Amino acid sequence: MLQNKLSFNQTAVSLEVIGLPDYSNNEKSDQISIISSWKLSIIDKPLIEGNFDHLSLIMTAFYSYTDYLINNQAGIYESKLIDIKAENSFTHIVLLKSSKPDVEPLTLKIGNSILSDIVNCFEQFNSSNKVRKVNINFSRTNQRKNYFDLTKKGKLFGVIMPPIISLFSLFIASSTLIYFYNMEEDKKNKALINTEIMRNSMKSIKTVL
Repeated sequence: MLQNKLSFNQTAVSLEVIGLPDYSNNEKSDQISIISSWKLSIIDKPLIEGNFDHLSLIMTAFYSYTDYLINNQAGIYESKLIDIKAENSFTHIVLLKSSKPDVEPLTLKIGNSILSDIVNCFEQFNSSNKVRKVNINFSRTNQRKNYFDLTKKGKLFGVIMPPIISLFSLFIASSTLIYFYNMEEDKKNKALINTEIMRNSMKSIKTVL
């Protein structure tokens, strides 16, 4: 039987879900209630894939971790399948641990924009009426819409923006100092030129006298 595929995309990230409809519940042929596999593609990163249970754990991890950041809590989440922690204000380290004993863990470094794109893909997926909803073990699930609305990322950007504002402020301050420095240099140069002109004028007067 041919399986259905649904894709959810956000800038640099794509989530593909593969599965079948539940015909016993009179579902339409283009729906997916029996998820057999999924793939999370991130530009310039290895492909992440797994089964339905893995997807639930991955989504719980990203929702919980981002919630920690938004609420100014410790930026670290740990579980048997995935660990996420903040390296700095701009970079997050994701450690994916395979359920197979002979597979080495996969480490990814992602920026704030990729983190936002991943969560948005999960939101698109869990808001779709064509696919089975994933049960997320997340204490603030009923507030997710306030955090991850597809057109309003204010709180997440609130985490991202302070470092950018600081850098911009530093740039403005540096530019101002350079401007005043150049003004002082111009004054000094003009003073030297005027002095030289005065000296030449005095020499000319002495020569005439």
